[in-house]
Amino acid sequence: MQRLPALLALFCGVIHADTVLVLPFFNHSKSTNLDWIGESISETVRDALVSEGLLVLDRDDRLEAYRRLSLRPGAELTHASIIKIGELLDASRVIYGNFDLLDADGGKDPSKGTLRIDARVLDLKDTRQGQPYGELGALEDLARLEVHLGWQSLGQLIPKSVPAEQDYMDHRPPVRLDAVESYIRGLLAATPEQRHRLFAQAARLDAHYSQPCFQLGKIAWSQKDYKGAAGWLPRVARTDPHYLEAQFFLGLSQYHLGVYAAAEQAFQTVAASVPLNEVYNNLGAAQVRRNDTAGAIASFQKALEGDSGDPDYHFNLGYTLWRTGQFDQAIQSLRAATERNPADAEATALLGLALKREGPRPNDPQTEGRERLKKNYDEAAYRQLQAELKK
Repeated sequence: MQRLPALLALFCGVIHADTVLVLPFFNHSKSTNLDWIGESISETVRDALVSEGLLVLDRDDRLEAYRRLSLRPGAELTHASIIKIGELLDASRVIYGNFDLLDADGGKDPSKGTLRIDARVLDLKDTRQGQPYGELGALEDLARLEVHLGWQSLGQLIPKSVPAEQDYMDHRPPVRLDAVESYIRGLLAATPEQRHRLFAQAARLDAHYSQPCFQLGKIAWSQKDYKGAAGWLPRVARTDPHYLEAQFFLGLSQYHLGVYAAAEQAFQTVAASVPLNEVYNNLGAAQVRRNDTAGAIASFQKALEGDSGDPDYHFNLGYTLWRTGQFDQAIQSLRAATERNPADAEATALLGLALKREGPRPNDPQTEGRERLKKNYDEAAYRQLQAELKK
């Protein structure tokens, strides 16, 4: 497992593992106010596939494809357009479909209507369309219907390893309809202020709704509101496909808040499942702050095993070795850092101290807390590599 980060760097840019594209479901009802449901179905099905380890294109990829093909998001697509989007994104299979609302009481209360969802899988490799499948139930049970459709989609794609139906459903409790609507409208919102307001409303309407908590946590992190991020991100459920990413940014937030034990735990959680170089690097930084020198050195070395060309990994290892008086080893790492980045004045200064066998001086701001964090997280690339190696 520890060699995978190195392989990731080696294979980067040449991976062509099978991927799935999930399109928004087309609205066949009489109300354009229900367009958001198509996006909601797509999001839930996508989450179902990702949670079982399938490679699924994200929403940003799909929107970029629409832009490049001059297609209007939300519009019903022809079969030819569906194929074009899939081919543009190099998808192997495309899941698409439609939904309709069957009035239960003459349309007086749409939430009491019956929702019918029809779905299909298009195999672009064999140019073959699968058998239709779908859901039928009360609109107010939308979340449950979507989750079950996600389970059915897994059965279409990985029939031999699809999880047991009852277990799958039990681990994904239903969410209030108004909370789902607020969350999806937040994804579709035009401004950051609207997104934040709608995500917060979704989280408030259903305290156990994981997805808006992730979005709010990422927003807080981007605004350097580390306390806010540390409040939202722990609420992301383990069954949420964003769970590990949430733990990564939770670790960064806790680090900035000075809660280093919690930061270390978060990074260890991620490293156990996704041993990326940047995760090991940040784990090492948290361990340095906890005075676990041996653990930090081991973590930085794992990061270097994955990418020996990154000067920050060499710097962090050299800095930690220098702090503990291991000058010969520190010189080697700091020289590697300066060779890879000759403009790194900090690494050059530390190398000079190491060559003179001068260690850190107490409370010297020039040499205290100099670990370098990584803020990028690319779980998708790691999953792609795993899929490619299994071929």
